[in-house]
Amino acid sequence: MAKAKNPATAQADADASAYVRGGMQINEQVSTFHLFMGLTKWGALAVACVLVFLTLWFHPGGTFVAGFIGAAVLAVVGFWALKPKGGAGH
Repeated sequence: MAKAKNPATAQADADASAYVRGGMQINEQVSTFHLFMGLTKWGALAVACVLVFLTLWFHPGGTFVAGFIGAAVLAVVGFWALKPKGGAGH
């Protein structure tokens, strides 16, 4: 029995049938992985800095200066901890 073609999903069906498992070049895959990991770690640091800043600013008795200093300290320590290490060889 032939499968009925749905015009709404025809493009998606064509893309799915054109997919070849393992067809991505290794250097592209490595680049994509490194980009994702970099965006994840630096994005997490940025979110943590914003949360520290807002928490120290808006808690009872908190000030803008305290929030800024806390976020700046976290940013410096986080940058130092997350920066690429030299000579990893990977």
